[in-house]
Amino acid sequence: MASIAEKLVLAQRHLRRVQDAWDDPTDWDDLCLYGFYALEAAVDCACLHFGILTRRAHWNRVDAARKLSRHGLDDVSDLLRDLNEGRKSVAYGDVNPPELDAEETAARIEKYVDSIADLVKQKGTR
Repeated sequence: MASIAEKLVLAQRHLRRVQDAWDDPTDWDDLCLYGFYALEAAVDCACLHFGILTRRAHWNRVDAARKLSRHGLDDVSDLLRDLNEGRKSVAYGDVNPPELDAEETAARIEKYVDSIADLVKQKGTR
């Protein structure tokens, strides 16, 4: 099992791809794919930090994101669902892409990953 620090590094690595993707022209493939991965890794990191059990399935992380909002974090459960739909749209081509604003989406992902990094830094890692 990955540690809190490892999950945070993973989320931040994916975030860098998101930051590169939203610029004009937007690379929706990378924005959806790496945005999804960044949020999932950040949710995993926060779950480890708070001792919340979750499983490695998308819908479990959506539920976990909702639970984490009770700890003062933004509720990114809807964004996770949207990014998963965007990822499936890119990968399979038979799913309608969600209506997302690239800059706003990238900013929300960055804010969430940064808030997890601040949380881990403030309270230390396990």
